[in-house]
Amino acid sequence: MTTYLPTLKQLQYLVALKDEGHFGRAADACFVTQSTLSAGLRELESLIGITLVERTRRVVRFTPLGQRIAEKAMRVLREAEELADMARAAGKPLSGELRMGVIPTIAPFLLPRMLPRLRAEWPDLKLYLREETTPAACESLHRGQLDCVLLALPYACGEVESLDLFEDRLFVAMPEDGRAPTTVIAPEDIDPAQLLLLEDGHCLKDHALAACNRPELRAEAAMLGTSLHTLVQMVDNRLGVTLLPEMAITAGILDGTRVVAHPLDAEHPVRRIALVWRRGSPREKEFRLLGEALHKAA
Repeated sequence: MTTYLPTLKQLQYLVALKDEGHFGRAADACFVTQSTLSAGLRELESLIGITLVERTRRVVRFTPLGQRIAEKAMRVLREAEELADMARAAGKPLSGELRMGVIPTIAPFLLPRMLPRLRAEWPDLKLYLREETTPAACESLHRGQLDCVLLALPYACGEVESLDLFEDRLFVAMPEDGRAPTTVIAPEDIDPAQLLLLEDGHCLKDHALAACNRPELRAEAAMLGTSLHTLVQMVDNRLGVTLLPEMAITAGILDGTRVVAHPLDAEHPVRRIALVWRRGSPREKEFRLLGEALHKAA
């Protein structure tokens, strides 16, 4: 009896449709036309003899079995990628493609310093960067869409290995008021009604609140911002105060403003910048090399 197995391409189409929930966007993600993707999925359904997706004009709805098969397909694709990773790891280190996620509170401040050094040290490395919030980046990592992630710890990212690169101190950013920049600010001196924080999904918010050790600040924070640059503009307009990482200050986020950054006087006023990857990845030695290069660049 001849057994017909789904192709990896068909499984990629299925997983993309599950992720995007829309045939057009799924086709774009796979770099094919919508008709090609649709035909591939119909061929897959015909091959295994079941309906995976209910198609209507407005909604793409997976059947219960289709849902389970899509989840299994994601694991199969990840295993297939690790086969290629094993071969790549046996060859020249840090050569070929590498997909790295970077969180928004790191990317604009560290990447400009990091990338030139990486290009000079590892000219054969093709580094593809994807900026995502920490929860989204960790999910992409475990789904096989990313090879590693540059993020801030502590954060529960699942079954991963990590390499700490450096500590990034937190500062209190507030409008000029005559105090010297070296004046330290204690957490109890922060008025909750004046505190501006990043919206949920940014781990810096949790790191800042943990450093202050004041749980009530989460509920009483005055406003949530979408980026550190937005928060700085709010502070510059005297709408409140916020907490900034040292790397952002060093990169010049306060240039051209009347905002002063004061050291936060707390027991653990830092976040740990780290590179993380899936536990058991055959490219672990490469990731450690990459981590060393990132540490030097920082």
